[in-house]
Amino acid sequence: MQFLHALSLTVTFLGCFCIYRASPNQRWASAPWPAGPARAAGIVLLAFGGWGCLRVYSAVAAVFVFCTALMLFFCLIPYLGALVGLRRSDTHEAR
Repeated sequence: MQFLHALSLTVTFLGCFCIYRASPNQRWASAPWPAGPARAAGIVLLAFGGWGCLRVYSAVAAVFVFCTALMLFFCLIPYLGALVGLRRSDTHEAR
């Protein structure tokens, strides 16, 4: 059960990451991913993440865990992108 829990949270994170990378305002790279395929992959990954939460928890707990993970990941990913951008600019200035 712990493996499925970790897997569903990982898949949920990857789904949020795909949707974020499809945004034109993303900060992970200079160009966003193609919007259609990245968003479709993100939705599929989020569906698998939600299904995994339903397999591990009761229905109420699964909805709570899934929604809390969505809030966390959608808020955390832009900050991680900014951190990656800062590290990238620091390495270019050091050279």
